Amino acid sequence: MTSDVFTPTGVVLNNIAAERFRQDEKFGRDRDHPDGTGGQFYVDLARLSKRNTDAADAAGCLSWKDILTEEVAEVYAETELAKLRTELVQVAAVATAWVEAIDRRERS
Repeated sequence: MTSDVFTPTGVVLNNIAAERFRQDEKFGRDRDHPDGTGGQFYVDLARLSKRNTDAADAAGCLSWKDILTEEVAEVYAETELAKLRTELVQVAAVATAWVEAIDRRERS
Protein backbone atom coordinates (compact mmCIF):
# COMPACT_ATOMS: atom_id res chain seq x y z
CA MET A 1 0.00 0.00 0.00
CA THR A 2 1.42 3.37 -1.00
CA SER A 3 0.49 6.68 0.54
CA ASP A 4 0.35 9.82 -1.53
CA VAL A 5 -0.10 13.04 0.44
CA PHE A 6 -1.89 14.55 -2.55
CA THR A 7 -4.72 12.02 -2.68
CA PRO A 8 -7.96 13.01 -0.95
CA THR A 9 -7.19 10.51 1.82
CA GLY A 10 -3.61 11.77 2.13
CA VAL A 11 -4.80 15.35 2.53
CA VAL A 12 -7.22 14.36 5.31
CA LEU A 13 -4.63 12.19 7.06
CA ASN A 14 -2.19 15.11 6.98
CA ASN A 15 -4.89 17.28 8.57
CA ILE A 16 -5.38 14.62 11.25
CA ALA A 17 -1.63 14.41 11.89
CA ALA A 18 -1.48 18.20 12.26
CA GLU A 19 -4.36 18.10 14.74
CA ARG A 20 -2.67 15.34 16.73
CA PHE A 21 0.50 17.44 16.85
CA ARG A 22 -1.57 20.41 18.08
CA GLN A 23 -3.16 18.23 20.77
CA ASP A 24 0.22 16.95 21.93
CA GLU A 25 1.55 20.49 22.11
CA LYS A 26 -1.47 21.65 24.12
CA PHE A 27 -2.02 18.68 26.43
CA GLY A 28 1.31 16.83 26.38
CA ARG A 29 2.24 13.54 24.81
CA ASP A 30 1.46 10.06 26.12
CA ARG A 31 -1.71 10.88 28.00
CA ASP A 32 -3.14 7.67 29.39
CA HIS A 33 -6.81 7.65 30.33
CA PRO A 34 -8.95 4.60 31.06
CA ASP A 35 -10.92 3.34 28.06
CA GLY A 36 -14.25 3.63 29.88
CA THR A 37 -15.92 1.21 27.49
CA GLY A 38 -18.22 -1.73 27.99
CA GLY A 39 -21.44 -2.36 29.81
CA GLN A 40 -24.88 -3.55 28.79
CA PHE A 41 -26.12 -0.04 27.98
CA TYR A 42 -23.45 0.37 25.31
CA VAL A 43 -23.92 -3.15 23.97
CA ASP A 44 -27.62 -2.34 23.53
CA LEU A 45 -26.76 1.04 22.00
CA ALA A 46 -24.47 -0.66 19.47
CA ARG A 47 -27.23 -3.08 18.49
CA LEU A 48 -29.76 -0.25 18.15
CA SER A 49 -27.31 1.80 16.09
CA LYS A 50 -26.68 -1.16 13.77
CA ARG A 51 -30.44 -1.65 13.27
CA ASN A 52 -30.85 2.07 12.58
CA THR A 53 -28.03 2.05 10.02
CA ASP A 54 -29.42 -1.05 8.30
CA ALA A 55 -32.93 0.47 8.20
CA ALA A 56 -31.66 3.79 6.82
CA ASP A 57 -29.64 1.92 4.19
CA ALA A 58 -32.65 -0.19 3.19
CA ALA A 59 -34.79 2.96 2.96
CA GLY A 60 -32.20 4.70 0.78
CA CYS A 61 -31.52 7.47 3.31
CA LEU A 62 -28.26 6.34 4.92
CA SER A 63 -26.20 9.28 6.19
CA TRP A 64 -22.64 9.71 7.36
CA LYS A 65 -24.09 10.44 10.81
CA ASP A 66 -25.76 7.02 10.84
CA ILE A 67 -22.56 5.24 9.86
CA LEU A 68 -20.33 7.11 12.31
CA THR A 69 -22.86 6.71 15.13
CA GLU A 70 -22.88 2.94 14.59
CA GLU A 71 -19.08 2.77 14.63
CA VAL A 72 -18.77 4.93 17.74
CA ALA A 73 -21.43 2.88 19.53
CA GLU A 74 -19.43 -0.26 18.71
CA VAL A 75 -16.35 1.39 20.27
CA TYR A 76 -18.30 2.18 23.44
CA ALA A 77 -19.49 -1.43 23.71
CA GLU A 78 -16.10 -3.09 23.22
CA THR A 79 -13.80 -4.02 26.10
CA GLU A 80 -11.35 -6.44 24.43
CA LEU A 81 -8.27 -4.37 23.52
CA ALA A 82 -7.59 -5.83 20.07
CA LYS A 83 -11.24 -5.48 19.07
CA LEU A 84 -11.43 -1.98 20.60
CA ARG A 85 -8.42 -0.94 18.54
CA THR A 86 -10.04 -2.33 15.39
CA GLU A 87 -13.26 -0.44 16.13
CA LEU A 88 -11.36 2.80 16.75
CA VAL A 89 -9.57 2.42 13.41
CA GLN A 90 -12.99 1.96 11.79
CA VAL A 91 -14.19 5.19 13.45
CA ALA A 92 -11.14 7.01 12.13
CA ALA A 93 -11.69 5.57 8.64
CA VAL A 94 -15.36 6.58 8.55
CA ALA A 95 -14.54 10.06 9.84
CA THR A 96 -11.83 10.35 7.17
CA ALA A 97 -14.26 9.25 4.45
CA TRP A 98 -16.81 11.79 5.69
CA VAL A 99 -14.25 14.61 5.54
CA GLU A 100 -13.34 13.49 2.00
CA ALA A 101 -17.03 13.67 1.06
CA ILE A 102 -17.26 17.21 2.46
CA ASP A 103 -14.17 18.19 0.48
CA ARG A 104 -15.72 16.77 -2.71
CA ARG A 105 -18.89 18.81 -2.12
CA GLU A 106 -16.86 21.96 -1.55
CA ARG A 107 -15.01 21.41 -4.84
CA SER A 108 -18.26 20.92 -6.76
